[in-house]
Amino acid sequence: MEAVLLAVISALLCGVAIWLFLENQKLKARIAPILDIEAEIAHVKKSLQMEQNRFNDSVSTHKSQLASMNQQYQSNKKIFDRLQSEISVLEESLEIISYGLYKPHYDFEDTERYKNELDNIYERKKGLIKSGLAVICPNDWTVNGSVREGAKMIKQETKLMLRAFNAEVDAAVAKVTWNNISKMEERITKAFTAINDLGSVMQISVTKAYLDLCLSELRASFEFEMKKQEMKEEQRRIKEQIREEETAQREFEKAKKDAQMEETRYQKALEAARKELETAQSTELDSITKKVSELEEQLAQAREKATRATSMAQLTKSGHVYVISNIGSFGENVYKIGMTRRLDPTERVYELGDASVPFHFDIHAMIYSDDAPGLESAFHKTFDSRRLNMVNTRKEFFRLTRDEIEEFALTHHANIEFTKLAEAKEYRQTLSLLAPPPSKVTGQDTEELPATLVSI
Repeated sequence: MEAVLLAVISALLCGVAIWLFLENQKLKARIAPILDIEAEIAHVKKSLQMEQNRFNDSVSTHKSQLASMNQQYQSNKKIFDRLQSEISVLEESLEIISYGLYKPHYDFEDTERYKNELDNIYERKKGLIKSGLAVICPNDWTVNGSVREGAKMIKQETKLMLRAFNAEVDAAVAKVTWNNISKMEERITKAFTAINDLGSVMQISVTKAYLDLCLSELRASFEFEMKKQEMKEEQRRIKEQIREEETAQREFEKAKKDAQMEETRYQKALEAARKELETAQSTELDSITKKVSELEEQLAQAREKATRATSMAQLTKSGHVYVISNIGSFGENVYKIGMTRRLDPTERVYELGDASVPFHFDIHAMIYSDDAPGLESAFHKTFDSRRLNMVNTRKEFFRLTRDEIEEFALTHHANIEFTKLAEAKEYRQTLSLLAPPPSKVTGQDTEELPATLVSI
């Protein structure tokens, strides 16, 4: 019985084992895809890790290269900035705003004083050179044990340095203009530093006192040229004023001559009419009497013209102050305020509107005065801060309102009739020609005019 029981149990165990084996195979078959994915994930992770390692190595290499390039850039930038600074000193272009305007160091009234100052500077420079104070060497050098040869070497080196520095100063003085004076000052200062650096091995240097004299020479030379230009402008103004006076005088003389000729002609005609009146018949008396009255009136007018022309020729300050505008050339609220002694002042305005400007001037006021230069000067002084050109006072253009001009004239008891609207005929006609044509589509509004036209 036991043997049979054992056999049954063994059979059962074998059955269970077979069943478990089969189930295991089924389970493996079911999870095989999952195992393949995990293997792939592991492979991908390994590949990603390798790529990350390579990337980290590349980043590290590039960081090292970037640091090296940055260091090289900083080094090169310092060299570039230094060269740029040196080049800017040699450039003859307009100065940067940081230099500001040049402030005169002398501001003499005439060119003769500038000449004297330049001569004085030259003598002081010559004195420093003769006394050995232009270039100094505090040490005594020997050459092959010879003090004499050492002194000779120092003297030659001193001459060389002084000649080089003077050449730089002369070049700066020759090239200085109104728009590079500060650059030329810096150029001389940099030359002073560079030359002294070259002489530093032997401890030879150009002195600060000599540098200051050279800078004084530069400034005096510059201001001397500016003063000469200013005097040329003044001479040009005087010549223009003389031409204007001569033209006015010719007009007065011609008007006087014409008036005298008219007076003579009317006088003769009047005398003939009076003789005719003495022998006239009663029927002719009215017409001849009327003719005599007309001739007497015309004679009086001719005499008045002659008297007025004579008085204006004798009055050297009488004339007209004109207020004119040219909105096509200069825009709104810009006026030229000038003076003319012409018998017909509008001729002067016509001359101003010649080929130098695109449009003619419009006259807003023509003010007669026995002291026209004084009235003009009062205008200019009152509105001096409103000038368009603050440097050249010969340019008589001001940015004002019409009311300001009229108010000023009235406070100075000037008889003024001010025309507030500028006709600007040619300018407005030009704008109308440039305006786009109206829309031709029925039912639509016309196209809008440009902003410049709307403002007119």
